[in-house]
Amino acid sequence: MRRVLRAIGTLVGAAILIVAGTAVASAQGTAARAYTCTGGDVPSGNYTSLIVTGNCAVADGAMINVSGNVYVAANAVLDAQSAPATITVGHNVTAMRGSLLGLGCQPPSYTGNSAHPCTVDPDGHSTITVRGNVTAFGANTVLLNGISVTGNVTLAGGGGEIPWSIKNNTIGRNLTVTGQTAIWVGVLFNQVGGNVTLADITVTDPDPVPRVFIVRNTVRHNLVCVGLRPGVSGGFIPGEVNTVGGRAIGQCAALV
Repeated sequence: MRRVLRAIGTLVGAAILIVAGTAVASAQGTAARAYTCTGGDVPSGNYTSLIVTGNCAVADGAMINVSGNVYVAANAVLDAQSAPATITVGHNVTAMRGSLLGLGCQPPSYTGNSAHPCTVDPDGHSTITVRGNVTAFGANTVLLNGISVTGNVTLAGGGGEIPWSIKNNTIGRNLTVTGQTAIWVGVLFNQVGGNVTLADITVTDPDPVPRVFIVRNTVRHNLVCVGLRPGVSGGFIPGEVNTVGGRAIGQCAALV
């Protein structure tokens, strides 16, 4: 009888080890990992970091969690503004020279005439959260629509033949847009917890009255606008002004 019990105990112990080993292997198989996209769609998943080196997008309904940073290399494309997706970034998003950074899309039912609909699903919407900063250095195009950023949004230099859209975002700290030469630049309907600084921006739109559009932003501290060429606009509807908790300085002094 003792021999039988010992044999049963040995078999049970072996079975436990096998099950435990299988569980560990399964957990390892689903663990977060670094991901590099050289082209195509970034699949749903958990990643420690995301590096974009080619022309990359996200699929309709994708769920992407990046615990670390997102890096868009020079001349690469991250298009997360054509299809609705849920994206969470634990640290920072950085885009380099000549790149396109597109984050977020929303239907008119959410935002009215300030909508940036998802072309893949016009009734869908994105939920994109960046818990650090969003920074672009010399990017060709930046499109930020309806995203939430805990830190700063800093866009320095760049520009091209695609309009730049910075609208309907919630930014915890400061928004800085400087040094662009682009066909159109709009900073609209944002909630900013710090300062907004817009400087040395040139709009090349052939419209008879091209302007940098600064419309209905709520800024907790100061709104500073200098060197915006050929001028600024507060929108087409009377009363579409900005709300500023501190001072409105320079070309934006009349837009509050």
